[in-house]
Amino acid sequence: MHVLTVLDHPNPNAFSAAVAQQFMAGATAAGHTVELADLHAEGFDPRWSQGDVDANSETPMPDVAAEQARIARADAICLVFPLFWWGMPSMTKGWVDRVWTWGWAYDQLADPNLSLQRPRSGVLLVPAGARSDEIRDQGYLAALETAWIDGTFGYFGLSPRRLELLCGSTGSDARRQSLLHRSYQIGLTLPHPQPTH
Repeated sequence: MHVLTVLDHPNPNAFSAAVAQQFMAGATAAGHTVELADLHAEGFDPRWSQGDVDANSETPMPDVAAEQARIARADAICLVFPLFWWGMPSMTKGWVDRVWTWGWAYDQLADPNLSLQRPRSGVLLVPAGARSDEIRDQGYLAALETAWIDGTFGYFGLSPRRLELLCGSTGSDARRQSLLHRSYQIGLTLPHPQPTH
């Protein structure tokens, strides 16, 4: 498979960047080819603009067309971003808003539950400072899975898809190493795309 990893963190030495590198190392060890979209390093503009409104699925904005070409090459997609105010940071949200456009990714009028994209394996690796029991017990995990796994990434056609919260990412060195090892294993065992139902 060809695996696209989309990284959102302004610091190239951040834990999120290390997670992306470990995931890609695991995918490479499994025999997959990898491609990194480092949104900050590449200067992606996350702002949804009138130009985006005026564009259509046949003639997207040039930077959007470049991202869509990356996606077209991919058999699997991994998004890496820190949990930020219980959601996506603005760069990831802008990438979703601008790149996964109506008429290219989905057609809500024809079928609100159908992606126009071919099935791709998908995973979200999301470092989070909070403990897993705090996130689960307060209902945040269920809310994120509803919003992202049942919602947004269904329109992407990601199948299978999973959310991996890397809880305790601001903790001890041992904890962080454990999370990096987990990221490597997720890349190593990344499943092949499955038809959507």
